[in-house]
Amino acid sequence: MSIEQYLKWQDFEGNEFRPVSLVGVDLLNDRILNKGTAFSEEERAAFHLDGLVPPRVQSFEDQLDRVYQGYLNIEDDIQKYIFLRSLQDRNETLFYALVAQHVEEMAPIIYTPTVGRACQEFSHRYQKPRGMYITPENVESMGEMVHHFPSQDIKIIVVTDSQGILGIGDQGVGGMGIPIGKLSLYTLGAGIHPACCLPIALDIGTNNDELLNDPMYLGIQQKRISGKEYDLFIEKFVAQVKRYFPRALLQWEDFSKSNAFNNLHRYVDQLPSFNDDIQGTGAVVLAGIINGVKIKKEKLSDQTYLVYGAGAGGVGVADQICAGLVREGLELKEAQDKIFILDSRGLVFEDRADLDEYKKSYAKPLSIATGWDVAEEGKASLTEVINNVEVTVLLGTCGVGSSFKEGHIKKMLSYTERPIVFPLSNPTSSCEALPEDLYAWSNGKAIVATGSPFNDVTYGEQLFRIGQGNNVFIFPGVGLAAILTKIQTVTVNMFTTASYALADCVAEEDLEAGTVFPKIKDLQEVSLYVAIEVIKEEIKDDVDHELHTKELAEYVEACMWKPTYLPYRRV
Repeated sequence: MSIEQYLKWQDFEGNEFRPVSLVGVDLLNDRILNKGTAFSEEERAAFHLDGLVPPRVQSFEDQLDRVYQGYLNIEDDIQKYIFLRSLQDRNETLFYALVAQHVEEMAPIIYTPTVGRACQEFSHRYQKPRGMYITPENVESMGEMVHHFPSQDIKIIVVTDSQGILGIGDQGVGGMGIPIGKLSLYTLGAGIHPACCLPIALDIGTNNDELLNDPMYLGIQQKRISGKEYDLFIEKFVAQVKRYFPRALLQWEDFSKSNAFNNLHRYVDQLPSFNDDIQGTGAVVLAGIINGVKIKKEKLSDQTYLVYGAGAGGVGVADQICAGLVREGLELKEAQDKIFILDSRGLVFEDRADLDEYKKSYAKPLSIATGWDVAEEGKASLTEVINNVEVTVLLGTCGVGSSFKEGHIKKMLSYTERPIVFPLSNPTSSCEALPEDLYAWSNGKAIVATGSPFNDVTYGEQLFRIGQGNNVFIFPGVGLAAILTKIQTVTVNMFTTASYALADCVAEEDLEAGTVFPKIKDLQEVSLYVAIEVIKEEIKDDVDHELHTKELAEYVEACMWKPTYLPYRRV
């Protein structure tokens, strides 16, 4: 089915409508076209729906009220997740309209943190198929799958191999919940039509013994493939994507840290693609830091950065900070020298025999620690680094709850009046420090943002809104820009531009109150602005680009799908 069937047309009198060929039960079972009880009397007659739905015609508003009341009647978050996903499976328009009205309330349900539990319980709660499951056995048969796939105009693919799901690790086939959730946010934020979105789970086995021993597990019951066998599988998968989805943007999601970097670097020039864990995380954190230094009335180059956690997210954060410093005028080596990264073995030094390639840019010479008071020569813990380096920005991406201690913050206060401290790991249980503790330890001076959602905090007489460094502020806008500019390579510069655009979206009064990120309720406005700014940057040197002829803000907004019902006309 072409995407044209899902889009609006106009008749000779200028009336908008949607041409539809499906009838009867087939129309009711199409989750994108289904209106349920809102089909008009004329549509019920034209599409043979009489007797297939209750006789009373409901308005869209009545439907929204009904499903919201149903949502409110559920107390458990995972049951709310199932309720919303069931709604999405039968009526995408109603689902997106509902979530758009209550985005602050429902975003944590359809994605983090609730989606983590949904991935863990995927096989026990499976209800209806969505997306594609690619295995080593069927990867070369994607052409046949595509032939039977309902939409033939895929614009965005989110794919995972499920090895690094959030902070909970290998979830096998259950990782499909991540691409489904991410694509829902693409539609909510950037208005990417749901018929243009394709979630893919690469099921290559699992090393999670609990899943392998579960008789209900729906994935391949074998250990993960790895090494050359894994690389060959990914190569085949990318070749199939290029062949059958030539206009699609590919987002790599929740791969293990080594595979995340390897896949990104190997295929970045072969098809438009990016890794949200690396680049999206880095961009949103840089935006928060940009606003943090605005509050401090300083520059990025005035800071010394410590990233605690050197996985895909942590090194992605370091890379984006580095890009921001270079944009500010520093040489690359100067920028790298300002960034310290720590992993489970402590500060990353150059002398490690098995040093991962992706960490090398930020590895420090052992000579830097000459004269440091450390428990073990050649190693340095988080505490030891903070005691010896004038850290002004502390970023947590390690996934270990309560890693940041009072002593760390007190020491930072001896280096700067306003330490920037972002405990970014999620879910909430993995957060490196609670915001209320950070304010207490710093006497309300710390500039705080988190990766998980937190309630407002009162310290003394001041109320702090905890800004959430959520990638959703970045990837929908970047994705929309990539689609509209028809780019062939997603560049680091696109994410740096997105960082500065996101920083611009925080009101002055929020900055004055110490908040560095916008509210989730403003997601669509933020995504629109990010997309426009990225497009401007990408086409500025291409004088012949077709978008130069457009009124850009008006055009981009017009390209964003809105979840409303249009009249149907049978074709």
